[in-house]
Amino acid sequence: MSSNNDFIIPFEGLKNGKHSFEFNITAAFFEELTYSIIQGGDIKVDFQLNKKDTMMIGDIEMSGTIQKPCDRCTDLMDIHVDISHQIIFKFGEDESEDENLIVLPISAFSIDLSSTLYELLTVALPSRTVHKEDECNEEMLDLIDKYVDSSEQEEDSDEDDIDPRWDVLKNLN
Repeated sequence: MSSNNDFIIPFEGLKNGKHSFEFNITAAFFEELTYSIIQGGDIKVDFQLNKKDTMMIGDIEMSGTIQKPCDRCTDLMDIHVDISHQIIFKFGEDESEDENLIVLPISAFSIDLSSTLYELLTVALPSRTVHKEDECNEEMLDLIDKYVDSSEQEEDSDEDDIDPRWDVLKNLN
């Protein structure tokens, strides 16, 4: 992930206390991620890291728009996101089942935020993203209707071709 190196924060030389970082997520960020459901975007990220002796607390604020295909017509649509999230970074060896707690190895000297930011963006997406009724690509909707109608006709014709010997099984109840 060459361009996502911008999201790596070296904390080894930082003093205890609060440190602020700013990032911009663009389409290049999502291009680096394999199988990304998000196609592009313009998101401003404010990350505040509070470094302590035994842990670090990260406050993430993200706002902007992301682009994702419409679930109905597959044209790209803009979705506004506004996310506030807190993550705790702790040093240790054990895995954590808490999604807000990231356990770093004792030998770690930096934090890679790229996967965390992507996860927060995907979780913020609505379960179904569609254009408003009059904004979808009409050509695609017509094409979908054409194929849905033809497949329904095939199903109806398949029901007419049932072997009469199987009809007897319907009466077993």
